[in-house]
Amino acid sequence: MTKRHIEISKFLSYVLRHEPQVIGLALDREGWADIAALIAGAKKTGRELDEALIRAIAESSDKKRFAISEDGLRIRAVQGHSTGSVAIAYVDRVPPEFLYHGTATHFLESILEEGLRPGERQYVHLSEDVETANAVGQRHGKPVVLKIEALRMHRQGFKFFQAENGVWLVDKAPETFIQI
Repeated sequence: MTKRHIEISKFLSYVLRHEPQVIGLALDREGWADIAALIAGAKKTGRELDEALIRAIAESSDKKRFAISEDGLRIRAVQGHSTGSVAIAYVDRVPPEFLYHGTATHFLESILEEGLRPGERQYVHLSEDVETANAVGQRHGKPVVLKIEALRMHRQGFKFFQAENGVWLVDKAPETFIQI
């Protein structure tokens, strides 16, 4: 991915997950935005986008952060929303026995006391592998990977969802289900 693609990917994450209104963009309940409206809104902020560039970023994203609608007219972030207007109707799924969460060591004490909470996002994000969790943790400082007893949580009534890009989502993970 080129430097420009990374920059635009970050911009798309920002407007499609958190602040669509900064460019006059509207997201529907499932997080979809009209690509033409996205291009027009971005232009107002001095960013030149076109459909081909947006598709290239969506298709080349290593984390598959974005999805293009079947008709090719809309785009959305597949998870990570903090805007209250979006409530994607994910299908609940039975998780594997363990899932993983990457964080920084300076958050560890709080997590072990209070569990994992989504913060400003709608869900706690979990991965199926340690490597991905470690990479996420590195973004916030010295990483630590937490092992979540996902299947045990599910059996006790917690609902798990999986976004289109494979990220597992849950409302919270109480400390009793977390291992270092």
